[in-house]
Amino acid sequence: MKLFDVYPLIPVTITKADGAKLWDDQGKEYIDLYGGHAVISIGHTHPHYVKRIKNQLDQIAFYSNSVEIPIQKEYAEKLGKLSGYPDYELFLCNSGAEANENAIKLASFATGKSGLIAFSGSFHGRTSGAVALTDNPKIVAPCNAREDFHILPWEDLNTVEETLKSNEIAGIIIEGIQGVNGIQVPSSEFLLGLASLAEKHGAKLILDEVQSGFGRTGKFFAHQHTEGLSPDIISMAKGMGNGFPIGGILISPEFKATYGLLGTTFGGNHLACAAGLAVVEVIEKEKLMDKATKLGNKILEELKQMSGITAIRGRGLMIGIDLDREAGPVRSELVEKYHMFTGSAAGKNTIRLLPPLNIEWNQLNSFISALKEILSQSHFS
Repeated sequence: MKLFDVYPLIPVTITKADGAKLWDDQGKEYIDLYGGHAVISIGHTHPHYVKRIKNQLDQIAFYSNSVEIPIQKEYAEKLGKLSGYPDYELFLCNSGAEANENAIKLASFATGKSGLIAFSGSFHGRTSGAVALTDNPKIVAPCNAREDFHILPWEDLNTVEETLKSNEIAGIIIEGIQGVNGIQVPSSEFLLGLASLAEKHGAKLILDEVQSGFGRTGKFFAHQHTEGLSPDIISMAKGMGNGFPIGGILISPEFKATYGLLGTTFGGNHLACAAGLAVVEVIEKEKLMDKATKLGNKILEELKQMSGITAIRGRGLMIGIDLDREAGPVRSELVEKYHMFTGSAAGKNTIRLLPPLNIEWNQLNSFISALKEILSQSHFS
């Protein structure tokens, strides 16, 4: 049996990792500037993370949510405090797509409506409802298409209001920063306008922080760069577990839980919560949000001075770089010659940077030097 061929693979086999460093099966060392799709938040094989998981594995790895699981409550309390949402409630699941499925379902339960609004360039996952709210027709199967799901223009509040007036809309979902679309940052005016319109028309505001959460932008969640914004639901995953599958939603106090409303088999299992606890503990102890801010500002300033770059977007260590040429060959050269992994985006000229938050400046500076050298070569123009 062979694997179903769904990913274009880089011809490298990674066998070891530490911090922002990777090693392949030939012993070559690489710099991880992508964190496995923004998953590695506190660095590969962080000692505290490894210890937390090993200790939990020695006790119990899994039992169902039909019994009391104290580590879930410990995690919820710690997460609420660090995220700034101590009065919200936590539902744990296994992935970002699953988090968004539960978020839109909860909005529909609460409002009794079925319609949803998302935005151009959005990516919310590959499961049924989430993919129907994703702006990529190539990955939306006929069985996923929903006439009452609306993908509207970015930063266009007038169209949002017209859609809310003329349709039964349960919720509005928007990424804290669009990741797949090349790191598009919503304005504070747009986010606050969405919150106001949602409240006016009886819809719920859902902030998808799957890629942009857990300190990546210098705030715990990207939407917290906008003062006065309190979403009804916040979805999260990726950096939440530093590689261990875990997702969840934070739910505002106005929602009333009833038995059977949401459910999960593996969500919130002992190992997942141990991984989650390790992540928030390290983020707090090592002040990784501050580090993301400082390093992000520093690399943005360096990149702004580089020829061959047409635009730079982002916050903290969530950065999109638009080149004056296709990014594919540049990314390949970064891997093959300079041993650096970066991310692609929907735009063919865009490179994404989503490194571990404990990456060192000398590693980022090595990337700057490599990119400058590549962009100066005529055969890449």
